[in-house]
Amino acid sequence: MRMIKPYFLYAFVMGISITQLPAQTIQPLSGKLTLQQCIETALSNNLQIRQASYQAQTDKVNYDQAKGSQLPFLTANIAHGINQGRSIDPFTNSYLNQQINFANYSLNTGVTIWNGAAIRNNIRQNALNAQASEMDWQQAKDNITINVILAYLQVLNNLEQLDIAKSQVTVTKNQVDRLQVLNNDGSIVPSLLYDMKGQLGYDELSVLTVKNNLETTKLSLSQLLNVSFAPGVELEKINAANDPALYDGTPDNIYQTVSQQLAMIKAVDLRRQSAAKGLLAAKAQRLPVLSFNGWVGTNYSSVANRLELINTTDISTSSYVMLNNNKVPVFTPQNNYNSQKISYGDQWKNNLNSSVSIGLQFPIINGLQARSRVNRAQILEKRTVFEAQTAKTQLKQAIDQAYINMNTALERYHTLAGQVADFTVSFHAAEARFNAGVNSSVEYMTAKNNVDRAKSNFISAKYDYLLRVKILDFYQGRALW
Repeated sequence: MRMIKPYFLYAFVMGISITQLPAQTIQPLSGKLTLQQCIETALSNNLQIRQASYQAQTDKVNYDQAKGSQLPFLTANIAHGINQGRSIDPFTNSYLNQQINFANYSLNTGVTIWNGAAIRNNIRQNALNAQASEMDWQQAKDNITINVILAYLQVLNNLEQLDIAKSQVTVTKNQVDRLQVLNNDGSIVPSLLYDMKGQLGYDELSVLTVKNNLETTKLSLSQLLNVSFAPGVELEKINAANDPALYDGTPDNIYQTVSQQLAMIKAVDLRRQSAAKGLLAAKAQRLPVLSFNGWVGTNYSSVANRLELINTTDISTSSYVMLNNNKVPVFTPQNNYNSQKISYGDQWKNNLNSSVSIGLQFPIINGLQARSRVNRAQILEKRTVFEAQTAKTQLKQAIDQAYINMNTALERYHTLAGQVADFTVSFHAAEARFNAGVNSSVEYMTAKNNVDRAKSNFISAKYDYLLRVKILDFYQGRALW
C-alpha cells in the first residue's frame, strides 16, 4: 500500500526535522480525537517545545540583565577582625604591639556615564535575541503542528486503506465460497478454486500489512503528542471536498503572506539585526569610558582612646632664675588627663569619610581583545545576513515546488478518480463473465487487482492532496478544522 510521502513537509520547512524523544508515562488519550485536540495536546506536552520555551525564558533573563548594566552599582562592605602582635592601629595609624579589635564599614557606588554606546547597543542586541528566541519557540510549535497534521492524515489514510483491504478479502472470500460449492459438485476444475484461495491469502496478508502500518502511524502520533500509546484510539475524519479545486492563490501571493507570518523568517531577520547591534557594541569597546565613582566609610578600633582634662598643676623644673643672687626654681603648669576609650558610636560618627571621582579610561593595549571581538562580530553579521537571505530564498523555492506539487496532486486525484470508475466497471464485467464461466481466474484476478490498486492509490492521492492543502492553510493562518 502506498503511504503519503512526507517530502513536501520537509521541503517546506527547509530541512528542519523534529526528533521526538520517547513518550513519557502519561495517561493515554481515549475516545475519538479531532485534529484540533491532537495539535493542542502536542503543543502542551511536546519536549522540544518545552526546551524552546526554556531557551526563550533564558534569553529574556539575559535581556533584563543587559538593561541592568546601565544602572549604578552599589556595594556594601563590613569587616570585623582581631590583630595580634605588632600591627597598625587603624585609629592612630601607628604601630602597636598588642591585641587590637577592629571593624571597617564602607559603601561603594559607580556608574558608567559614557562608553561609546556599548551598553545601549548591547541592550538592543539582547532584546533582539530574546525576540528571536520567541520566534524559535513559535517555530517549534509550527514544526510540531505540521508533523501532527502529517501523522494524523497518515492514520486516516491507513484506516481507509484497511477498509479497502477488508472489502477485498470479503469479495475474494465470497468467490472462494462460491467456487467451493461448485468444486464439490464437480462443476469446475479444482485449479479455479485453488487459484482463488491463493488470491484470498494475498488479500489477507494485505490486511495484516495495512494493520501493521496503521498501528505504526498511531504510535508515531502518540510520540508526537508525548502520550502513552493507545491502540484503540479513534480519529475523527476530515471532511474533504467532493470535487477538489486548484488552491486559491498564486505562489507569489502565498510567499508574501507566509514570509510575513512564518516565525522562522522572523527569527533569522531578528538575529541579523542582533548581529548588527553586536558589531556596534564591539566597536565601542575600543573607545574611552567615562565613569563616576563614590565611596563613604568609617572604622572602629578597640585601642582608640580620648584624653579628658582633670586639672592643671604647677610642677618644679630643673631650671632656675637668679633673684638677689639667689637661685629661684622655675615652675611650669602641667595638664592632668584621664584616658577614656572612645565608644563604638562615637567612632562611627567621628571616623566617617567619603570621596567622589570622575574617571576617564583609555584602552591602549589589551592583547588584541577588542580587535578580535570586532572581527568576530563582523563575521557573525555577515553570516546572519547570508542565513537570512538563504532562508527567504529557500522558502520561495519551497513554495514554488509546493504549488507545483499541489497541481500534480490535484491532477493525480482526478485521474485516479476516473481510473477507479473505469476499473470498477471493468471488474463488474469481468466478475459477471467469471461467474458465468466465460473468463478464466487469471482474467478475473487481473481485473480485481486493477480496481483494488486503483482504489488504494486514489485514497493515497486524496490524503496527499489534503496534506498539501492543510500545510499551506496553516502557514497562511487559515483555519485547519
